[in-house]
Amino acid sequence: MFIIDKSKKLINKAIKVIPGGVNSPVRAFQAVGGTPPFISRGQGSRLYDEDGNEYIDFVCSWGPLILGHLNYKVIKALKIQLEKGTTFGAPTKQEIALAEKIVQLFPSIDMVRLVNSGTEAVMSAVRLARGYTGKDKIVKFEGCYHGHVDSLLVKAGSGSMTFGVPISKGIQSAIAHDTIVLPFNDIDILKALIKDLHKDIAAVILEPVPGNMGVILPKKGFLETVRAITQQYGIILIFDEVITGFRLSLGGTQEKFGINADLTCLGKIIGGGLPAGAYGGRREIMKCVSPLGSIYQAGTLSGNPLAVTAGLATINILIKLAKDGFYEELEEKTKIFSNDLNKRAKAEGINIRINQIGSMMTAFFTEKEVYNYETAKKSSEEKYAMYFWKMLKNGIYLPPSQYETMFISAAHNKKDLQKALNASSIAFREIKNRN
Repeated sequence: MFIIDKSKKLINKAIKVIPGGVNSPVRAFQAVGGTPPFISRGQGSRLYDEDGNEYIDFVCSWGPLILGHLNYKVIKALKIQLEKGTTFGAPTKQEIALAEKIVQLFPSIDMVRLVNSGTEAVMSAVRLARGYTGKDKIVKFEGCYHGHVDSLLVKAGSGSMTFGVPISKGIQSAIAHDTIVLPFNDIDILKALIKDLHKDIAAVILEPVPGNMGVILPKKGFLETVRAITQQYGIILIFDEVITGFRLSLGGTQEKFGINADLTCLGKIIGGGLPAGAYGGRREIMKCVSPLGSIYQAGTLSGNPLAVTAGLATINILIKLAKDGFYEELEEKTKIFSNDLNKRAKAEGINIRINQIGSMMTAFFTEKEVYNYETAKKSSEEKYAMYFWKMLKNGIYLPPSQYETMFISAAHNKKDLQKALNASSIAFREIKNRN
């Protein structure tokens, strides 16, 4: 029986001292309604909440836990570091080791700076691009989320090539005005814009495979054309690989698609489950960062020993596993699961569209192709909310929003996936009967 009495008491307690009772908005379950379970622990592919409910976890802390919860080798490495200290505010040799791994695995990165989050990595990369080029304007794509950076927390204006409009109070309109928002996967609009305004554009930033409007796949030739046109006009190309870095391959999207960015933002997996981020790129650009150059960025806990230790342990495990086809097997497992999920939906008369790449996937409740933010928003949020709660009550923990990504980890086995498929059939049937 599904009971969340303790979680209800905890959320009521939390809202008195934490805005909304949560420390990141999506955790409040506003998109699906109801009370969020308060998690007490994780193990392998499983989560356990304060009421004792057990779930198969398809969120994986929003991506970092590619090896699952409490990987033995990662925990062992953390225990050893804990006995030495948690933070020093001084250089450590582990930082060098992690930086060397990133440079080794991402051919586009000659130098890298470790920070504390994906948001911080993006903020720093944008500042660096502006400082390096001497230009102010940034181009982003609607639906691509790059953290809560002022200049990127914007939406498109009323036209197809308009300057950004803040989506949060507290962001100055002048800052948003220097951000241009375009539709993802529309290369013609990008070409026209850059032709007209290239003298003012410092950088084009995008998630090469967006995961924050649900998984969106780049159309054939889209990324290649973005790379070519930015090179043509001397515009910095920033790939936000906070989600996809080490997730789609050891070298992220860049390795998978064979495209190199000028600057790359990383996070999630590079912290092995602890807070961490990084930005890196070509040597001549990165040498502009203080103390070598005049572009300032700093952080007390940047490269802290615990996050670096967990990230390094995770990446070293992935390097060994990759030699035996880990990424190919994980993608095949995810592909089979997504295909079977689609079949279960069709069998119950429910139209869904599944976008999947690597170990990332999203089931959109629509029959039409989903290739950008506008088409993603046509998915039925109501049906997804129904699906979410039917699954949760049957022990399957999914993202509490239609516009997020499901992740499959090394810890998910056939029994886990079969249980999720069986629960989906029940959920689809009940959704059909309610309609």
